Amino acid sequence: MAGPDNTSGENSAFEIRLKNLAPSVLRKRLLVEGFFSGELEEARVSDYLLDLSKRLGLRTYGEPVVYAPASGMGREENAGFDAFVPLIDSGISAYFWTGPSFFSVLIYTCKDFDDVKAVDATRELLAAKDETVTLRF
Repeated sequence: MAGPDNTSGENSAFEIRLKNLAPSVLRKRLLVEGFFSGELEEARVSDYLLDLSKRLGLRTYGEPVVYAPASGMGREENAGFDAFVPLIDSGISAYFWTGPSFFSVLIYTCKDFDDVKAVDATRELLAAKDETVTLRF
């Protein structure tokens, strides 16, 4: 596993060890960040969340919610989408900056899932450019 300052290679990863305050509660968290390719619209964000959930064997209990704040509500460089899909076993939050074509996705579950599959699916579905960085905690 690479450290937080290692950005070489296609996929860099950093793992943090936290004190487990609730050992009886299974939690798995994975942050995936990178740059996407192509046009990004609300439908693509929603489709990404549903497809990622399906590929990881995670069950949704509602449709994704995708927000695109109106122009002028915040700083222009932060324009993009904020999204969430509720899972039976927690949820997936995703944030997209359309200017730099940057994404940051947090998969938070009370069920185990395949980290490599999550990163590979994200890279494929978002047509990730160059490398992605992941953080497991």
